Amino acid sequence: MNSKAPDTTDSPAQDNVNPNIEMRHEKTQSATVDKSDGAPPGSEEKSENKMEYPPLRIVALLMAALYLAMFLVALDRIIISTAIPKITDEFKSIDDIGWYGSAYVIAGCVTQLPFGRLYLFYNNKLVFLAAIVIFEVGSALCGAAPNSIAFIIGRALAGVGSSGVFSGVIVIMIPVTPLEKRPMYQGLLGAIFGVSSVVGPLVGGAFTTSYLTWRWCFYINLPIGAVSMLIVVFFLHLSPPQQAALNFQQKFIRMDLIGNLLFLPSIISLLLALQWGGTTFAWNNVRIIVLFILFGVLLMCWVVTQVRGNENATVPPRIFQQRTIISGFCFSACIGGVMLSMSYYLSIWFQAIDGVDALQSGIRNLAFILALIVSSILAGIFVSKVGYYSPCVIVCSILMSIGTGLLTTLRVDSGGTEWIGYQVIAGLGMGFGMQQSGLAAQVVLKAEDVPIGASLMFFGQQLGGSIFICVAETVFLQQQESNLQKVIPADTAAQLVGIGATELRSVVPPGLLQQVLGAYNESIDHTFYVGMSVACVSIIPALLFEWKSVKGHERTHDNEIAENGTKAVFGKTRR
Repeated sequence: MNSKAPDTTDSPAQDNVNPNIEMRHEKTQSATVDKSDGAPPGSEEKSENKMEYPPLRIVALLMAALYLAMFLVALDRIIISTAIPKITDEFKSIDDIGWYGSAYVIAGCVTQLPFGRLYLFYNNKLVFLAAIVIFEVGSALCGAAPNSIAFIIGRALAGVGSSGVFSGVIVIMIPVTPLEKRPMYQGLLGAIFGVSSVVGPLVGGAFTTSYLTWRWCFYINLPIGAVSMLIVVFFLHLSPPQQAALNFQQKFIRMDLIGNLLFLPSIISLLLALQWGGTTFAWNNVRIIVLFILFGVLLMCWVVTQVRGNENATVPPRIFQQRTIISGFCFSACIGGVMLSMSYYLSIWFQAIDGVDALQSGIRNLAFILALIVSSILAGIFVSKVGYYSPCVIVCSILMSIGTGLLTTLRVDSGGTEWIGYQVIAGLGMGFGMQQSGLAAQVVLKAEDVPIGASLMFFGQQLGGSIFICVAETVFLQQQESNLQKVIPADTAAQLVGIGATELRSVVPPGLLQQVLGAYNESIDHTFYVGMSVACVSIIPALLFEWKSVKGHERTHDNEIAENGTKAVFGKTRR
C-alpha cells in the first residue's frame, strides 16, 4: 500500500482545507503563495502543507491527560491480578478467574473497532470523554459488586470504556505531536503503562490486605479519571474530523451495524468454547462443537460483509491487506496473550507456592515491570533517533520467548535469583515491542486511516489476551485436577480445585503440603508453556514488518493531517 499523499503543490492552501474544519493557524491562513511573484521553487509546498502543532505548554497538559487516561485503564488491567485470590476467596469462585480478566478484554475486543469508526465521524474529544465515563461507571460497579456475576458485568462495562480510551490516546496524540517525535511520546506511553503496572500490584496488594479491602482496587479509578477528564475538557480543542460533515444516515451506514452484529457473537462463541472446553464440558460435547461452528460461520459472514462493504466496512479491505497492518495485528495479539496470561498466573504462583500475601506478590512483580519501563523508554529513544521500529519488534520477540521459556522451569524451591532474572528478560522484551505496532500503523497508513489502524492494533492485543487467558485457564484447571489426584484422593482433589489460591496452606494437612504444592506448581508451569508458545510464534509477524522510517514519512504524514485530518485548534502557533 502506498502511503504517500497526493501531490498538492499546484493548489492554493485554501483548496486543501475542508470547509467544515475550523483552522486558526496563523501560518496556514496566510499560506497561499503566488508563483508569479517570483517565489522560490518549493516554497509554495512548504507553506501550504505545513502542519502546525499546539504550543509546548498545551502539549504538556494534553499529554499529561492522555498519560493519566492510559494509567487509568492500564492500572485496572494489572491491579486485579493481585486481588484475584481474595476475590475468589470472598465469592468462592475460582472457576470464574478467567472471566475476571476475559470479560474485560472480550468487551474491549468487540467494541475496539467500532470506537475506531466513532473517532472518524464524531468530535474526538467527546468520544474520548464518553469512553472515560463508561469506564468509570464499570469501575464503580466492580467496587460495589455483591457477587461474582455483578463483578463480571462491571468488568465488561469497564472493558468497553477502556477500548475507547486506548484508541483515543493515539488518535488525539496525532494532531498535537509530529510523527518524528511520536516514538518518544509513545515510548513514554509504554513507560506509563509500566508505571501503572508497578503501582497496580503494590496498591492492589495494600488494599487487599488492609481494612479497605480489594474493592478499593476499583474505586481508586474514579478520582484518577476525573482529573484526566478535567484536563481534556478545559485544554483540548479539536476541529471536527473530515467525515463529521456526513449526515446521520451516512454515518449509520458506515458504522457497519450488520458487521458488528456478526462479529460480536462470533468472538463470544470462540471464547465461550475455550472457557468451557475441557472443564465445564468435554471437548467433544455438543455445546462446545456448536460454539466452534458458530464462531467459524459468523466470522466468515463477517469477512464477507467487510469485503462487500468496502469503505463502509468496519475494517476496509485495503487497510487489512497492508502487510505491516496484518503483521502488526498478529504481533499485538501475541504480546497481549503473553502478557495477560503471564501476569495472572505469576501472581498466583507467588501466592500459592511461595505463600506470600497480595502485597508481597505485587512487590515480586517489580522486576518484570521495571524492566518493561526501561526498555519502553529505550525503544522510544531508539526509534526517534534511528527512525526504524522493526529492530525493536524482533528484539521483543526473541527476549520475550527466552523469558517466558525460563518461567516454565520454576519449581517449589526456586529462589529469588531465578524468578527475578526470568521476569527481567521477559519484561525487557515486551517493553521493546509494546508500542511498535501502533507506531507502524501511523507510518504505513494515510492520516485519515490511522484511527482504524490504531484500533486494529489494540483490538489484536486485547483479542490475543482474551483468547490466551482462556487457554491458560483451561490448561491450568485441567492440569490442577489431574496433578492433585496423583498425590491425594480424588474427592479431596475436587475440593481443593474449588478453593482460592491463598487458602491452600490452611486447608491441606502439613504432611501433604509439599506434594500438593508440587502438583499446583506443575499446573501453573503449564500456563507458562502457553505464553512461551505464543511468544515463539510472534517471531513470524515480527520478521514481516516493513522496514520504514518515521523520519522518511514525517512530511507526508503532516501534509495529510493538514489536508484531511483532525487538527488541534489554538490561538497562537508555536514558532
